[in-house]
Amino acid sequence: MKRLLIFVVIAGLLWSGYWYVAASGARRGFETWFEARRAEGWQAEYSALTVRGFPNRVDTTFDAPVLADPETGLAWQAPFFQIFALSYKPNHIIAVWPKSQQISTPLAKYVIASEDMRASVVMAPEAKLPLERANLTAEAMAITPPDEAITTLDGLQAAISRVAGAEAEYRFAINADGVTPPSPRGLRLRTGGALPDRLETLRADMTVAFDRSWDLSALETGRPQPRRIKLKLTEAKWGQLELKLAGTLDVDAAGRPSGRLTVKAENWRDILALAQGMGWINATWAGRLEQGLDLASALSGNPNTLDIPLDFADGSVALGPIPLGAAPRLRLR
Repeated sequence: MKRLLIFVVIAGLLWSGYWYVAASGARRGFETWFEARRAEGWQAEYSALTVRGFPNRVDTTFDAPVLADPETGLAWQAPFFQIFALSYKPNHIIAVWPKSQQISTPLAKYVIASEDMRASVVMAPEAKLPLERANLTAEAMAITPPDEAITTLDGLQAAISRVAGAEAEYRFAINADGVTPPSPRGLRLRTGGALPDRLETLRADMTVAFDRSWDLSALETGRPQPRRIKLKLTEAKWGQLELKLAGTLDVDAAGRPSGRLTVKAENWRDILALAQGMGWINATWAGRLEQGLDLASALSGNPNTLDIPLDFADGSVALGPIPLGAAPRLRLR
């Protein structure tokens, strides 16, 4: 009995020492990372950093964190941010966000409110911690831009996983439930009636091959860049309006895409009117597109349905026979 007691005491002391080393290492690692970002010109700060969770977890809390990258103009801030990990499995973490946070871009600031936003992230047990898989969920989201045209979601589920046998290819799956965007005022639908408050469907399923894997260097030195995008399906359905995209794009070192996506649209004229009402395209472009797509849909035999290629080549993009101009550059900054 005495030997057992001695063994328990020694084991407890050893485990306490292990936890202390793990917790101290986590603190030093985060402090060093923030210092390195500041040295690069970022705004990277927090009001307090605490590490708790003894004996089985290493739980880190940042109070009032702020991150801002001057090169991209992107910034994020929140009242707090938490990272939880099992002390014996540090490559699997749980990240927890507060109920309100702010994301800023060079164009606008967005306030994001949510209930229970969290992510599970699993990294390979290697020095640079390459990403293996991650899942993010959030409930009761509200996204408020400067004009206060609020978009709400009942729930959001997003997943990413590294494709088996591939070093830098990942599958992405995104599904949003109960999406309620701000409806444009004065919109008149040819299909009759008003749009429902919520989208019935908003989801995407794709694989993306990058020039290198996602690991710690993606935050520290630069983002991996897409080289091939295989869009299995992106689908949005809002009342009688339905839009689907599928296809494959190759992306060169300058971010210029080439390839073809197939666009399928039900009641496409109302989709154009909606895009104009939301400010995504102007009246001139809406008129040009409608004229060209009228011909394309008539040739297909159903004037209300489109099944047409979206072609990317030589830095330009065309929707069927209609040139749309310069293609967007697909570069992550």
